[in-house]
Amino acid sequence: MCPAGDLSRLKTAVDFGADAVYIAGEEFGMRTAAAKFDKEAIIEGVKYAHERDVRVHVTCNTVPHDGEISRLPQFLEFLNTSGVDAIIASDIGTVALVKKYAPKCEIHISVQSGITNSVTASEFYKMGAKRVVLARELSLEEIKHIRENTPKELEIEAFAHGAMCVSFSARCLLSSYMTGRDANRGDCAQPCRWSYSLMEETRPGQYFDITETKKGTYILNANDMCMAPYLDKMIDAGIDSIKIEGRAKSDYYVAVTANAYRGALDSLKNSSGEWQLPGWVSEELNKISHRTYSTGFYLGTPKNAQTYENAGYIRDYNVAAVVTGYENGCITAVLKNKFLRGTVLDCLEAGYKPFNITVNTLYDKDNNEIESAPSPMMIIKIPFEREIKAGSMLRMKV
Repeated sequence: MCPAGDLSRLKTAVDFGADAVYIAGEEFGMRTAAAKFDKEAIIEGVKYAHERDVRVHVTCNTVPHDGEISRLPQFLEFLNTSGVDAIIASDIGTVALVKKYAPKCEIHISVQSGITNSVTASEFYKMGAKRVVLARELSLEEIKHIRENTPKELEIEAFAHGAMCVSFSARCLLSSYMTGRDANRGDCAQPCRWSYSLMEETRPGQYFDITETKKGTYILNANDMCMAPYLDKMIDAGIDSIKIEGRAKSDYYVAVTANAYRGALDSLKNSSGEWQLPGWVSEELNKISHRTYSTGFYLGTPKNAQTYENAGYIRDYNVAAVVTGYENGCITAVLKNKFLRGTVLDCLEAGYKPFNITVNTLYDKDNNEIESAPSPMMIIKIPFEREIKAGSMLRMKV
């Protein structure tokens, strides 16, 4: 299950191996900062995905106030006729409205509902849920117990990759209190990523570092999740769908994570005996912008769940160019970042392990040989022995 913040990212997720994508309309989704789908884009996205046997799920998982929920029925009626496969909800009132106004769509219960036990999961099933997305606070052993004590028809989904929230299943008042932006309505300012110091009440204005760094400490900052090496254990626990976080992330992030987890799952499916994550998958997941990786609560009490020194990302690779076609023995591409002739580019192509392309010769769009590709959006040509799929990404190490 891959994130798609807009139509371009939906197509990227589909092309790079997603079985399903989750998106949001112009309201009711948990990412106000992400680009959104208007009705025309939803229709086009559903058509593109369904033609390739990929499902589309729409998030309606905010905790809406009365002034918002009155607008929801009309949107649900549209989703009901647009071919959307499922609606992801957390609020019980929203669930009731989905049943009434979008009966063709499956009901999936969002992680925002904080499901941590089999009784709650089973009650949502009785309410009409086809799937529940379990709280991130659960261990694999707890998930296995929930699987054993819920109806077999109820599907279980859990996050496997992406940014984590310090709050219980992402329900948080910190952003509302400090900035007036409601995290439970998709507008989180992420104050958990800010630096904090300690002040003693009789010494106003004197700030004390909580750790030895002079910047203070990022005491609420959660590391990112990466469960790729443990997909076999997630399956053994009874999880039906693994979910990648990141509707606000780039096309590149979507392409890398979809391709890597597709490769990992295919490797697991075809393995005999004890399975190990292919090395190239681990390498790929380190080529996207990310914080230090963690396994969250899945393997017990977290030992590597937070970074206190900073909230920054690790960024080791940039996209140099995006492939647009192939003509006369050359890849054509749109330039994204400058590089020189002689550069070794790392190619990310859907359905393939990443491979290198050495730029021994470089041409502009008029077939003039050039020494460097200096201007963003410039069309370039690189000789190569075979056609590479349009949309493939050529990367370089920072």
